Amino acid sequence: MSLHQASFRVRHECPYRELSGRYPDLTIREWYLSDCQVLEITSAETPTEELLEDIRTLGTTLHESVDDSGLHVVTQACLCSLEESILERFEAHNCLYQPPTVHRHGWEHYTVIAFDEADVRALLNDLEADRDIEVLSKTAIADQQLPHSMLMPVDRLFEDITDRQLAALQLALENGYYEQPRGTSLRELADMTSVARSTYEEHLRKAENKFLTNAGALLRLVTAGTATNPLQAEPSPTAEQNAD
Repeated sequence: MSLHQASFRVRHECPYRELSGRYPDLTIREWYLSDCQVLEITSAETPTEELLEDIRTLGTTLHESVDDSGLHVVTQACLCSLEESILERFEAHNCLYQPPTVHRHGWEHYTVIAFDEADVRALLNDLEADRDIEVLSKTAIADQQLPHSMLMPVDRLFEDITDRQLAALQLALENGYYEQPRGTSLRELADMTSVARSTYEEHLRKAENKFLTNAGALLRLVTAGTATNPLQAEPSPTAEQNAD
């Protein structure tokens, strides 16, 4: 069995697409979570204050940095109404959306996968009816090449992690706690908050544990197709039992 993948770009009314059209050096990557959109906005050029103000109107800024590598912003926004969204059209034509959506040079770039080439053709014909569209590629891929992102939505990584645990994880990440050498300590991180060190550490460890547990399913998918063992690790008792 073969799968069919299509990449295309479209133009219609969208604030992210319009922003990318006004600023040609800008790239906006858009992910849908359960109740919000997360945007990663990057540019190799030093941003103007006008651009920064335009970006801040899109939603809540989670991270903003400007350095020698350029601009990097992560923004969270509430989901717009999806009744007439392009994502619903993907579903109506049995096409599986591959995130993220990329907004660049005034275009929205999408990739979809379908089990029937006729579904891809029907989707593209549907979209041509009310928006500008350019097909970038159409290919057949083996089912063994099924992208891992198709099997595990991004929001699954954050299941069962509380807001405080997420905040603890984000604070540690942004302050270099996971860099080598570490850019900060647990005590310094806790001092940035209103909670005791033991409380902050508990939030952080629980977030790490849940995140890695959730990511475990994806990790197994990534490594399932290889028999290599670069660390020469002994098989775990659980793995041996599953093999039996």
